[in-house]
Amino acid sequence: MTDNIIEKDRDPLILGGHTFTSRFILGSGKYSLDLIHAAVEQADAQIITLALRRANEGGLANILDYIPEHVTLLPNTSGARNADEAVRIARLARAAGCGDFVKIEVIHDTKYLLPDNTETVKATEILAKEGFVVMPYMYPDLNAARDLADAGAACIMPLAAPIGTNKGLCTKDFIQILIDEIDLPVIVDAGIGRPSQACEAMEMGAAAIMANTAIATAGDVPAMAHAFKLAIESGRQAYLAGLGRTLDKQASASSPLTGFLHD
Repeated sequence: MTDNIIEKDRDPLILGGHTFTSRFILGSGKYSLDLIHAAVEQADAQIITLALRRANEGGLANILDYIPEHVTLLPNTSGARNADEAVRIARLARAAGCGDFVKIEVIHDTKYLLPDNTETVKATEILAKEGFVVMPYMYPDLNAARDLADAGAACIMPLAAPIGTNKGLCTKDFIQILIDEIDLPVIVDAGIGRPSQACEAMEMGAAAIMANTAIATAGDVPAMAHAFKLAIESGRQAYLAGLGRTLDKQASASSPLTGFLHD
């Protein structure tokens, strides 16, 4: 590496006072258990989400057995329909030994699965006061993001597209507003379907990417996890380097148009 290329350990992601060198958060909701370990290794992920109800799958296998010990667990409140349910799930996860990190998901819309920002703010305020590192999943709305910051969120996690759709950065303009205006890490969550889309989000200034469906539904899960890892790292380097200018109304030659050879 040359001196002007920033190494990951000199560009950490900091969440609730905890330091990470990876900016890839891996979801586990749609994986078969035997692929979890391989996906984590290929993604170089240091945070992985899990639903509390998946901690034990039918009494036959425990997802925690497939996650390397160095990886931080991020239990989510999947299934919560209001703030009270989210708080109860978070407390159960901590009591079960999953640590202080929690991803707040409050969803009562069963068709589009859009998060309820109002209830998410309520849950965030309660849990932040209890010492949780709260990472709220939210619809990208500036006012809600400000409320989450005031409530003690460690970051905000706006959706790029409806969860599980792999449609990409459908809310790109709104996410950019959050990146520009909120003094918290912005982690793009839900809807990212391709490594190129993850790279684009990182080029915008996103702090990290959370992905699940795009990897879990790929033909080769570990290979796709590795592709996302490379895309996220590339996008971060491009953002730090400063993207080149864009010209809307004219072209600009990259080589001189004068000084040609003459007979």
